[in-house]
Amino acid sequence: MRLNRFLAAAGFGSRRSCDSLIASGAVSINGHYIDKLATVVQSGDDVRVNGRQAKAALPVYLLFNKPKGVIVSKADERGRRTVFDMLPPNYANLFHVGRLDKESEGLLILTNDGDLAQKLTHPTHEVEKEYEVTLDKAFDSGDAARMLKGIYIEGGRAKFERIRSIAPMRLKVVLRQGIKRQIRLMFYDRGYEVERLVRTRIGQIRDPEMPAGTYRILQSEEVAALRNGGKEKPKPQARARRAE
Repeated sequence: MRLNRFLAAAGFGSRRSCDSLIASGAVSINGHYIDKLATVVQSGDDVRVNGRQAKAALPVYLLFNKPKGVIVSKADERGRRTVFDMLPPNYANLFHVGRLDKESEGLLILTNDGDLAQKLTHPTHEVEKEYEVTLDKAFDSGDAARMLKGIYIEGGRAKFERIRSIAPMRLKVVLRQGIKRQIRLMFYDRGYEVERLVRTRIGQIRDPEMPAGTYRILQSEEVAALRNGGKEKPKPQARARRAE
């Protein structure tokens, strides 16, 4: 197995970020530091990154329905509860794909597959994410065209791919970008406060029956759909498990 693939499987990020680790001289095999990207790892090799042993693990893909008030982070310096506090200890080596802020809810993918994580988060792949938004007042349909065309917020030019009203103060919004707090800032720019924000779909992955605070392993068909840029529709979901 090529070294960058081995490191990605061991949870050190995408293959591209693992290439950077190798090039920086942070990686050793059997006590010898390696800087050649084409290096191949053999069975039984002792691979280390900055002295930390790397062990390639089987890929894991979790879907978690994040409740409000939980931080998307490995740990929090202020002691707030994180998504990893809610998952079994054997999933501590996973990393989250994208973020939801503390007050937001909904679907989040966690995995140790760095390549898939990069595919889902890199803007060039334009994987759709759908959200249900509740505002503090009725939405003026005249604002939709401006938000579809794009507005400048902190972080850059932001736009919605689609926006649809489902009630006077509730909308469905589809994004292909990932600017920090994008939805909240875009609505704020037009004079609204977001009172509730729920991610309901990632690519073609949705699970409307999944209770908040539960997780489940993604099925192989769902992973394949994500690899395909979210264009394939996966089969029905497995039952979710309650997080702690």
